[in-house]
Amino acid sequence: MRDATPGQDQSVHLKDYAPVPVTVTHVDLHFRLDPLATRVQARLTCERRGPGAMVLNGEDLETVSLAIDGTPLGADAYTLDGDTLTLHETPDAFLLETEVTIAPETNKALSGLYMSNGMYCTQCEAEGFRRITWMLDRPDVMATYDVEIDADLPVLLSNGDEVGQGRWHDPWPKPTYLFALVAGNLVATSDSFTTMEGREVALNIWVRPGDEGRTAYAMDSLKRSMAWDERVYGRAYDLSVFNIVAVDDFNMGAMENKGLNIFNSRYVLASPETATDADYANIERIVAHEYFHNWTGNRITCRDWFQLCLKEGLTVFRDQQFSQDERGAAVQRIGDVMALRARQFREDAGPLAHPVRPESFVEINNFYTSTIYEKGAEVIGMLRTFVGAEGYDAGVALYFQRHDGDAATIEDWLRCFEEATGRDLSQFKLWYSQAGTPRVKVEEHWDGSTYRIELAQHVPDTPGQTDRAPMVIPLAFGLLDASGAEIRATEVHALTKVTDSLSFDLPARPVLSILRGFSAPVILGFEQSDADRLTLLAHDTDPFARWEAGRALAKDRLMRALTQDAPFDDAWLDAVATLATDDTAAPAFRALALALPSEEDLAGSLHVAGVVPDPDRIYAMRRSAQLAIAERLSPAMSDLRAACTTPGPYDPCAEDAGKRALSGRLLGLRTLIDGGEAARAAYAAADNMTDRMAAFACLLEANDDEIAAAFEADWKHDRLVMDKWFTAQVIHAAPRDAVAVAERLVRHPDFDASNPNRFRAVVGALAAGNPAGFHNPSGAGYAFLARHLLALDPVNPQTAARLSQAFDTWRRYDADRQALIETELKRMAGTEGLSRDLDEMVGRMLP
Repeated sequence: MRDATPGQDQSVHLKDYAPVPVTVTHVDLHFRLDPLATRVQARLTCERRGPGAMVLNGEDLETVSLAIDGTPLGADAYTLDGDTLTLHETPDAFLLETEVTIAPETNKALSGLYMSNGMYCTQCEAEGFRRITWMLDRPDVMATYDVEIDADLPVLLSNGDEVGQGRWHDPWPKPTYLFALVAGNLVATSDSFTTMEGREVALNIWVRPGDEGRTAYAMDSLKRSMAWDERVYGRAYDLSVFNIVAVDDFNMGAMENKGLNIFNSRYVLASPETATDADYANIERIVAHEYFHNWTGNRITCRDWFQLCLKEGLTVFRDQQFSQDERGAAVQRIGDVMALRARQFREDAGPLAHPVRPESFVEINNFYTSTIYEKGAEVIGMLRTFVGAEGYDAGVALYFQRHDGDAATIEDWLRCFEEATGRDLSQFKLWYSQAGTPRVKVEEHWDGSTYRIELAQHVPDTPGQTDRAPMVIPLAFGLLDASGAEIRATEVHALTKVTDSLSFDLPARPVLSILRGFSAPVILGFEQSDADRLTLLAHDTDPFARWEAGRALAKDRLMRALTQDAPFDDAWLDAVATLATDDTAAPAFRALALALPSEEDLAGSLHVAGVVPDPDRIYAMRRSAQLAIAERLSPAMSDLRAACTTPGPYDPCAEDAGKRALSGRLLGLRTLIDGGEAARAAYAAADNMTDRMAAFACLLEANDDEIAAAFEADWKHDRLVMDKWFTAQVIHAAPRDAVAVAERLVRHPDFDASNPNRFRAVVGALAAGNPAGFHNPSGAGYAFLARHLLALDPVNPQTAARLSQAFDTWRRYDADRQALIETELKRMAGTEGLSRDLDEMVGRMLP
């Protein structure tokens, strides 16, 4: 365990927030770069704001000198205690000068200033700046920056505008977490954008030599993002240059540093030969997300890390809006909901549940969670639904006007909407403080003339929270007649009490379409008839509700099969076949509709129903259902795939991507019947990575003994494609073989545990991508994960802590599996020198 005083609370609490007594208004940095002895000279312009000593943060720094207003500090003027530097007495206004040395080459945590393949780069969110120099490393200290970089390297970048070779000035006050520096041998793809204010902005995407041919889509995504933010939110870019840098070794997807965004290479580099449609969509989304942070995160940041959802939830909502406009609202919304249910609902249901705005934390890096991001975005979406589109636009406009340049809070955000709309949002605010996924029970009653809907809400207990108050839950619904014609268009009812009801006088019993557009992140308890669900699946005008009806039918069949050994009935299989062959529906929608509920989804549903899930049985039953669908579709399969052909050269546009998605889904079903014959032909004919990976996955499922070696021979020169190769072999391995496959791959010469992408490609793939393999009854999957987390933790605790979440559902399984997982958790908890990151996660999961 990490060193701590017994019984001492290691947590930071929201209630204890206090502004700093001495702040920093300007930062002047000089870097003399060296792999093992980088020298950092800092000149901090400081002002007193209240009584108290100035306490600065630092980590792994070798302090060379300290001075105030040019006078070196004597030993009695300060206290250097581990990671804090306390200045006992300071003037009301002064210049603090410090000099430190750091070793970027040995910094394998990838936080602060580190090296990646000979390139210097930074990652300072959340608390990485303290690894660079002494500073008030917190988001409410906002300062302007001047930076000078001294190095014998061709490209020297930092935030803001370049004012000379290796010299940068950022005129916009920012917190330390937005600082960035990059230096190395890089080449740029360059373009420009003219803002709505007529300002010309230089755009550069910097990559390693040889990668510049794969940056076009990222650049196009950036320009479309800039235009969209002007058009939809009225926000223009505010510097003369916008730089993006692709880095191979990066813990996150990307980072929104002011004017200098640093990206994981996988979210920048793409070509038809090396990237899938999913890669293109992720590049588009993440480029947009980081650019949108320029206003929602940079110009307005968060006062403290408890307000993290203020910038992340809002910016995720904005990137979801952008993606809906770019790629189709219906399919994008369904995809966002699938991701939310897979990650955030699971988080809410286990020991790691926490509010959208937590009340405390031990390690802030552990709160970059799906709850903060995806559920935070859902709360923004509900707010827009609750106050209306015009009210939302007015509230956002007031927020930008009032808080530009501020470090704001959730209260500041909601107050703008209350003033702009006149609405009382005190109950709505509970979405930020109450953890857990609300459950809404729906009952319908028909007496021959009146149709009544009874509603009831309940929020299950979560760690540290019980007996919660009722939430504001916007429920979008519509009514159809028995033929599927809409008799009442979409309207929104705000459920604000524990129970409520709606009544309608109608000539005949309607079919209820509820939670249209997934208007609230809740779990519906609605025993709707098969007949009504089939009507919705065939006719609902709301695409999400139509998809949800199909998902509910599939899940019901799988649950019956798992608990009652019930066969898959013809009515359901016919409905699936009808939808698959419905050429009036978009191919992307049909591809989603053909996907069965995941193994994780079924395990969670069984647990809620009081049934202990058996991962092997779930895997086998899903395969049986897929085979039944494949056999039903078999006569039409060839024609369906032929209709998915895209003319001309590869285009990552949404329409073509949808056709490839449906074709790939159908190929997977065909493989269950023909053993891979069609997949072998598809692999040989593939002229893009999307089709090639779809066929590769099918051949792995079909136990093709030669395909992995053939793929490796073709692509061993490309690091990002090889990540796909590693991952596919693990997630498509038979459950009994999955751990052995992962063990073999971590011994592969190209496996590098220090690279987060490669580590996730194998260790993360087993933990998250092959549930039955991970939960092998022997416990081998649990031991494999724990062993690799403990090996990684000393060098990269952030990645180790995030992947430990694979253990968070351990209490839902049988006693033998629980005992095996608890053994591994206790082994990790008892490890000497465990990082604060992993220690907190393991501690929250243990009893």
